[in-house]
Amino acid sequence: MEIQKLEKWLERFEDYLSLEKNKSKGTVKNYLLRLRKFFEWLKEKKIKNLDEDTIFQFRSWLNKKGIKIKTQAYYLISLRSFFKFLRKKGENIIDPEKIELPKIPEREITILTDEELERLLSTPQGDDLKSLRDKAILETLFSTGLRISELCSLNRDIDLQKGEILVKGKGEKHRLVFLSPKAKEAIKKYLEKRNDTNLALFINLSKSKAYERITPRGVQKIIKYYAKKAGITKKITPHTLRHQFATDLLISGADLRAIQLLLGHKNIQTTQIYTHLTNKELKLIHQAFHGKRRKK
Repeated sequence: MEIQKLEKWLERFEDYLSLEKNKSKGTVKNYLLRLRKFFEWLKEKKIKNLDEDTIFQFRSWLNKKGIKIKTQAYYLISLRSFFKFLRKKGENIIDPEKIELPKIPEREITILTDEELERLLSTPQGDDLKSLRDKAILETLFSTGLRISELCSLNRDIDLQKGEILVKGKGEKHRLVFLSPKAKEAIKKYLEKRNDTNLALFINLSKSKAYERITPRGVQKIIKYYAKKAGITKKITPHTLRHQFATDLLISGADLRAIQLLLGHKNIQTTQIYTHLTNKELKLIHQAFHGKRRKK
């Protein structure tokens, strides 16, 4: 298929992702960025027609550029989705299923010890607004397992008495998350100290952007600051507390399907990454209970 004709479908594909597939703005943006990068490469290499070998060459180019395997997979997923769309529109394009995705190495997840977690959560001290806000952010992340974007989008009109928050997650899907007593108390104290009318639950307190909704970057800085202050040498991000939330539930005996729903994972396979983290606990259970009825 001619490259020039192919590129003209991009705008329609963007509408398709937004309107028919209900993809989030961020997902649509990333798909289009990757596809435009692909077309830039085609023009640079002066490739006129598209075939399976072209895709292999593109993958090889990504690899030589030092692009991570996971990112390479995202490029290929974007291409596959685009080609499926073109086939639906009757275009004679290569079979998307023939584009093989690379095997992605198992994700390495950083988990805190119970002692490290308690140190982190208790590090924000004081009754000033910043300390109260930061304490509320940490407790909310651990209590709910929210993604950073979900946390930043929360509004202050939550029902603290019920301790339930209806969150809009990936793919515009809604789910309920729950606040622990400590999280509710931390949010209550923080909101009582607020004297502004901003609808956002968590706000920026820097002089240049005071009382604006907090950004993901702002939350990342807060987590990094308190991790360092707590003397934790591991690399800690807001997503670390999401991992901590999931493993805490799993270790305590929660059903994997329930954890999937609380995290807002589309597939349970995504949630299963946490099962290997409980091996230590499973070993202790095995030692405590296995083979007790056998004769010594």
